Amino acid sequence: MTSIDLDDESTEPRRSDADAPPRTPSAEDFAAVQASPQFQELRSRLRRFVFPMTALFLVWYLSYVLLGAYAHDFMAHKVFGNINLGLLLGLAQFLSTFAITALYVRFANRELDPRAGAIRHYLEGSQA
Repeated sequence: MTSIDLDDESTEPRRSDADAPPRTPSAEDFAAVQASPQFQELRSRLRRFVFPMTALFLVWYLSYVLLGAYAHDFMAHKVFGNINLGLLLGLAQFLSTFAITALYVRFANRELDPRAGAIRHYLEGSQA
């Protein structure tokens, strides 16, 4: 296997294939797909998103923990009423987690899922 047609937007089986169960790929099929440029591109796109986002979040989280441990006066700075900066930064941790999740879902839906669907369709189809 050297190439998979990723330009075909539909990952649904053809009408004539709709009644037939999906073909079970062999170990050789999986190895061939893993070596294909399409799979390498899929893996590369995933890594280009996941690694920087993970590093960014870990730096943000570690900064919060270190500020809480060593910058008591900074974290205790009152913003309004009994709400201090530490509490706001803690809530921002939750918000950033939800934001990263939403970004990943959007990224996966646009970039990863169509490519993975094409690869899966290729493996389960009759041409594999």
